[in-house]
Parts: sequence; structure tokens; C-alpha cells
Amino acid sequence: MGVDYYNILQLTRSASDADIKKNFRKLSLKYHPDKNPGDQNASDKFKQVSEGYDVLSDPRKRAVYDQFGEEGLKNGVPTGSGESGAWTQGYTFHGNAHKVFRDFFGGDNPFQEFYDRVDGDLSMGFGGLYGRGRKKQDPPIERDLFLSLEEVYHGCTKKMKISRRVMNEDGHTSSIRDKILTITVKKGWKPGTRITFSKEGDQGPNNVPADIVFIVKDKLHQRFRRDGINLIHTAKVQLGKALTGCTVEILTLDERVLHIPVNDIVKPGYTKTVPDEGMPISTEPQTKGDLILEFDIQFPTSLTPEKKDLIRRSLLP
Repeated sequence: MGVDYYNILQLTRSASDADIKKNFRKLSLKYHPDKNPGDQNASDKFKQVSEGYDVLSDPRKRAVYDQFGEEGLKNGVPTGSGESGAWTQGYTFHGNAHKVFRDFFGGDNPFQEFYDRVDGDLSMGFGGLYGRGRKKQDPPIERDLFLSLEEVYHGCTKKMKISRRVMNEDGHTSSIRDKILTITVKKGWKPGTRITFSKEGDQGPNNVPADIVFIVKDKLHQRFRRDGINLIHTAKVQLGKALTGCTVEILTLDERVLHIPVNDIVKPGYTKTVPDEGMPISTEPQTKGDLILEFDIQFPTSLTPEKKDLIRRSLLP
């Protein structure tokens, strides 16, 4: 005679889905190894209860089991007529009772609340403090939010899709669902700015969902890098122009073209500051930092004797 999953879960064959869930919840908590440390009999029953629920909670497995019993369920049954008909694939329990338990409760440890300190005493059992434990919040989930300098300069709206575990209406089981979080990026947000969505993490019957935190980071930019509220631009200039003066053209983040005259001699370490052309200040968006020009002096790779003579006569005493 095969395994009687209904008897294991203390059910009749007319049991409803709600009955199956109710009895699995009761029996899995009763025989859980954390509640019965060192009790091999309880551990074996915990595995049996988990396998029983794995079968009876699945309509297809249950239908095959009801009609053909354990042998038909595990060996497969014909799906067509005649000797050449196809057979269903036999069922094998994966053996991970804790996975069944975790998937049902939506977390690794629904007993956590029983171990919380209450009035200075630590509960070590599942009896007297049932339901009185304080739920603990999961640690924050941090994610990088990479923004272009244009997005931070103008401000924008970002839609972030997350997948999280949420409790089903029965209050016992959970499922994975997607959600869109909307972030309104303010002008001038600095790297490291944190945007927190309270309690948007995975739900469980005995935990407070974690906060989801997005942390602003700058994307690499072709023309600028940020230094606080200032923008840094590196201009490449020929040696001759570095000595005699030039005009640097820069396309700004808001698509304007600046023509910046450089009349000083550009030497290593020289910078030029253009006021009010930097990033907006997040608390005062109408106020901006500065644009700072750094210079990369381009030396010639070769000179003719005539040019060397001209330079020698021009620069040397």
C-alpha cells in the first residue's frame, strides 16, 4: 500500500485547498526542526508533511494521485491510448522540506518573533510568548541609481521596476510580483543622495519589509566631470595657442555654446573659472556653481630645423 498523503496531513479526500493549507501550516510548525532540535521522529514527519503538501497543493499532482495512487504518481501514467501512447513524467519529491516551508511562509524563519526580547527576558520556546514578539524589519536593500549629468542638471523622473515577494490574500502564502517605483530627480542632486522607499521589500507573515534605498551616482560624461557643485572640463590646446592665447568652445549641458577667451599663458596646472556655469544647487536650483577649465597642452611630435631656430630666437635670451 502506498503513502497516504491525506492521512499525513490529517485530511480526508474531500479536503479543500484551504483545508490543505491550514493543516500544512499547523503540522509544519508543530514538527519543524527548530522547534524540535535533535528529534529525528519530528524531522521525518516534517519531511513527510512537506512532501504531502507539495503533492496535494498542486491540482495536477493531486488528480494523478487521487486516480492512480502513489505508484502512478511516481512512475508515471499513460496519457494516450494503445501501447504506443505517451506517459506522464513520474513525480519525485526534491527532498528540500525547508524550501516548501519557506515558499509557503514567504521567509526562512516565521518563528523569529518568538525569540525577541520581551521585558528583558529572551523567549526560548514557542508557547508563552506566542504572538507577543516584536517583528523585526529586514535590513535596507540598497541599489545604485546612475544618472547622467544632463538628468541631474535639468531634473527628471525615473521609473524603477522592482520584483518583490508579497503575501497572498490567504495571509499564509506569497508570490513574486512586479512594482514600479517613481523617483522625481531634483536639479543638482549630488552623488550619494539617498532616496528611500519605506517597506517596499519582500513581505512575510513575521517580518517588517525592508526599505528600498536608491543611491545617486554619476554616469561618465564625455565633456564634464563633477566636483561638488562645480563642473570640470578639460580643454586640449596646441602649444602655440597655449603660449599666444586662444578661444575655447564648450557645449553646455543645456545645449548652449560658450566661447571662452583665454589670454593668459597656459602652463601646467593653469585653470580658468567661468562663474555660474556649473551644476544647480539642489536647495536653490536658480543658483549654480562654476565651470572650471583645465588644460591638456598638446606638444608637437616633431619640428623642422627652421621652426626650432624660430622658437630658439623667440624664447631664449
